[in-house]
Amino acid sequence: MKGFFIDFEGADGSGKSTQLRFLAEHLEARGLKVVRTREPGGCPVAEKIRAVLLDRENGGMAGATEALLYAAARAEHVRKVIKPAIEEGKIVLCDRFLLSSLAYQGYGRGLGVEQVRRINELAVDGCLPDITVFINVAPENAFQRMNENKVHDRLELEDITFHERVYAGFIELSKSADVMTIDAAGTKYETHEIIKQKVLPVLQKAGIL
Repeated sequence: MKGFFIDFEGADGSGKSTQLRFLAEHLEARGLKVVRTREPGGCPVAEKIRAVLLDRENGGMAGATEALLYAAARAEHVRKVIKPAIEEGKIVLCDRFLLSSLAYQGYGRGLGVEQVRRINELAVDGCLPDITVFINVAPENAFQRMNENKVHDRLELEDITFHERVYAGFIELSKSADVMTIDAAGTKYETHEIIKQKVLPVLQKAGIL
């Protein structure tokens, strides 16, 4: 049986990583084989690229360089982790994927969505999520949710105007039919219930559940 690919998206601090974990635990409890992964990263080469991308000392990185590095990490991740898992019939839950590049580099860095798509054509190799779950939390609220002791990475340290452009990008991109927008105004447990209500019927229809 062919597997399934679910991508979790949202602003830094939106709670998407927590929601990915909650859904993974729910699906695993139902006996399904789940692969949890993240971008940038997910495999050795991509994790090394992640370290460069998020290093606070690389604050002057050009937007084009950033976009290309994300695409390079994605190319490795797709071929070494995501595609093999899907071919083995597993459910892949990924913390960020292409939509993040479109929002962060396309909108945030001003490179434009179409240019970022072109940069990523080879990287994704036709492997796109079956479902994208967008956790809708505005940046000013998302940052309030972060642990106050957290050491912010290079992108999190960008000023609020950058994060507002990224968020505007997510809102525009989430109008696509294959993106599920989740209102995360409630508790993390309430948000989890909303995600289950939206995602599980799709998995049932696909014959996964």
